Amino acid sequence: MSQAETAEPVEKAEPPESPTAAGPPGSPAAGPFRPPHLFRRPGLFRSELTLTFRRWRSLALLGVLAAVPVLIGVAVKIETSDGGAVGGGGAPDGGAGVAFVSQITNNGLFLVFAALAATLPFFLPMAVGVVAGDAVAGEASAGTLRYLLVAPAGRARLLLVKFAAVMAFCLAATLTVALSALAVGLLLFPAGDVTTISGVPVPFTEGLWRAVLIAAVVAGSLVGLAAIGLFVSTLTSSGIAAMATTVGLLITVQILQSVPQLDAVHPYLFTHHWMSFADLMREPFLWDGVLRNLGLQAVYAAVFGSAAWARFTSRDITS
Repeated sequence: MSQAETAEPVEKAEPPESPTAAGPPGSPAAGPFRPPHLFRRPGLFRSELTLTFRRWRSLALLGVLAAVPVLIGVAVKIETSDGGAVGGGGAPDGGAGVAFVSQITNNGLFLVFAALAATLPFFLPMAVGVVAGDAVAGEASAGTLRYLLVAPAGRARLLLVKFAAVMAFCLAATLTVALSALAVGLLLFPAGDVTTISGVPVPFTEGLWRAVLIAAVVAGSLVGLAAIGLFVSTLTSSGIAAMATTVGLLITVQILQSVPQLDAVHPYLFTHHWMSFADLMREPFLWDGVLRNLGLQAVYAAVFGSAAWARFTSRDITS
């Protein structure tokens, strides 16, 4: 035989394997760890935020929330213009709300706490329920949901982006109430050392810091409702039906909360510990109610967030 005939065939070189083909993400063969798409490519999240806050409905809701502290401040100013005391009949919770309202004339910072106490039972959750209920169902009603899923985002990531946008609206709505109340309170009433509801005075800067902390806790109190609204939004293709159902559930839970015969059920309702933020205006802080509230919201978010994921990832998208 000739040398050419006896030579072994030379194997063709294989192209190097891509990190994703070499193994699962995070394994040694897969190369360096890559963060989730939501953080590597925030374009979808930015687009969702822009869509959420540019809707006239969202702007109108924020406008109403900003007007509530103005109405409270003007009403208190008119009522006390002749030197009289503030009446205690209009507080929504009958406890901490009365204490906050009665202190507004002494320190305008208390308008922040009074406005949050007035809006948390209904106005704030109603706004969040409208936005959460429309998150997915609104896209389906407008016929844009299928186009969103055509992009290489994935249903789980899209649902996560929707929930993150709703939570951003929760924070924005709470800050709208707080900032409006702070501006009106400092404009109409004096400012100085803040007397806590325990009767201990603290510097104005510490009171301002407590207001920021309370606003964050109030925003966190809406997490459970946001998850419920998102789950409802995955059940229908009608945005109006989803919004109405979410707000209807909120009203139903509020009614159940007011029925004394259902005391055994009250601790499990997502609204039960909402007013616990008042404990942050005591000296020292009382964290038990606040932590129970945030823990309950986390449970609701886990349960209804998982239900929303299970429904949305298995749903036949036709619109």
